[in-house]
Amino acid sequence: MNSISVASFYHYVFVCFVALFPPVNPIGSAFIVGPFLKGQPSQRRIKAAAAIALYCLSICIAFTLLGGFFFKLFGISVPVVQIAGGILIARMGLSILTATEPSEDQEKVVDNEDHPRSKSLKSLLFYPLAFPTTTGGGTISVLLALSANSYHVDPAIHMFNLLATSVACLLMAAVIFACYSLTPTILDRLNLQALQVCNKLSGFLTFCVGIQIVVDGVLGIAKILTKG
Repeated sequence: MNSISVASFYHYVFVCFVALFPPVNPIGSAFIVGPFLKGQPSQRRIKAAAAIALYCLSICIAFTLLGGFFFKLFGISVPVVQIAGGILIARMGLSILTATEPSEDQEKVVDNEDHPRSKSLKSLLFYPLAFPTTTGGGTISVLLALSANSYHVDPAIHMFNLLATSVACLLMAAVIFACYSLTPTILDRLNLQALQVCNKLSGFLTFCVGIQIVVDGVLGIAKILTKG
């Protein structure tokens, strides 16, 4: 690579990273995911945050490289993914809002891999925490747009763009890990009443995010039907 191509590569990585930041929203998502990690031992929280970040990276890379082919193969449109993911996120938010508040003693978790809550956390890392809470329909639509942007140009340029997008996904995964590993520590410093307020607020925000994604999906379908 010459200096011009290197500069272009860094520029495209930056553009992709900026495009991914709003739909992923790692800072806002951290306060939604944080209550699920709160109460876990520090080492396990870091492992859980790393696992979520790795799952998100895998999802992003997969849709960057194969997303367009995948949707064409199964005849699935991005708005449909948004509606389905939005319903799942809204359902998760509703479950947080309607959950019975734990007591101080119930919040203490035994440092044991076989503890029921630890097993429950493991089952949540990919779905719904990594997908669709962190990387959902909005992220997928951005990745499809970025990867499809150079389908009809020179293959070398297309590979160049795919590599830059993949690097941007890697950087986003690092930001997700940083936000998710630090937020539970902040929540741990709150008293029970403040934590309950944060839980209910995060549940409400999660519910609203889910409804917004559903609305975006419905509008996307309406747009497709209007063009058709």
